[in-house]
Amino acid sequence: MRRNHIYIILLWAISITSVYSSQKPIRVGTTAANFLEYGYGTAGCAMGDAYVSMARDLSAIYWNPAGLGYMNQNEAMFVYQPWLVDINTTFTAAGIVLHNIGTLSFGLINVDYGEMEVTTLARQEGTGAYFSSGDLAAILSFGRRITNWFAFGISVKYIYSHIWHMKASAFATDLGVIIKTGFFSPTGKRAHGLNLGMSVSNYGTRMKYGGIDLIRPIDILPDEAGNFQNVPGEFRLQGWELPLIFRLGISVNPLVTNRQQLTFSVDAIHPNNNSEYVNLGFQYKYKISSTLKAYLRAGHKAMFMDDSQYGFSLGAGMLMNMFNNKAIQLDYSFRQIGIIGNSSSFSISILF
Repeated sequence: MRRNHIYIILLWAISITSVYSSQKPIRVGTTAANFLEYGYGTAGCAMGDAYVSMARDLSAIYWNPAGLGYMNQNEAMFVYQPWLVDINTTFTAAGIVLHNIGTLSFGLINVDYGEMEVTTLARQEGTGAYFSSGDLAAILSFGRRITNWFAFGISVKYIYSHIWHMKASAFATDLGVIIKTGFFSPTGKRAHGLNLGMSVSNYGTRMKYGGIDLIRPIDILPDEAGNFQNVPGEFRLQGWELPLIFRLGISVNPLVTNRQQLTFSVDAIHPNNNSEYVNLGFQYKYKISSTLKAYLRAGHKAMFMDDSQYGFSLGAGMLMNMFNNKAIQLDYSFRQIGIIGNSSSFSISILF
């Protein structure tokens, strides 16, 4: 068994280091519903999105559904994440731990692009009318821990997008596993050893927009007399792939004491609409008292990607245990995104 673990770790390490020789960006701008790439979950965002092997809360719905299998309490989470150019995104989720079965959860990602003024070639300053647009993903996830060192998870999601009178939808699925090993454990316990994580996200159908905005009157026989002048014609748009993301990650704990724990995490990412890249993250946990824990996090997303605008990310959090085995967790993250701007994320979780 130990030899098998060594082979698995070597395979993970080779896969991650191969990203250093990543290709030039390919197929950029060839997918729809790219809000699925933003990253949802404040702790993961603070760690530079290097979270596929570390997800243990409801944000695992996004990063790796296998992490749900390691949840020990029911949880409700709300994430508010203002995005760029006044785009607002939220992630809301709830999960129930079914003992000896697994964790069943539901998550909802909502993106609001706000209102924009309608313009035309003739009236480029605006017509006085306004339109809105938005995206939504409803996700049903299940994670199960088969043994104390192996868990798997699966998600099914419905994705919906609209802009003015146009709309599109698609269905997709996510798959993931997390393996806990005893390697490099400073305490000798498997719980503090090296973790391996893998997930495939957004494998599904294509999105094809349709609506009344595509209907225009045409003259099908312009050179002939007859009542053909105002025949309604519709433009047929092609379907667009979803942003398929393959994540492979490792996390280790070089420092573990009664009060402190330092975690280092690295993920290799292979998307279908860009070059491969690496995410890097750190987390420092300090136990202030029996009822209070503090977290400091940092990371960097999209390392080794050509022309990446992502920079460093920072964050902090606090877990407060209460009576009757209840707890509240508060988290904050900040991300640099180059010339595009910066992004912050706020979340609150209730464990019960």
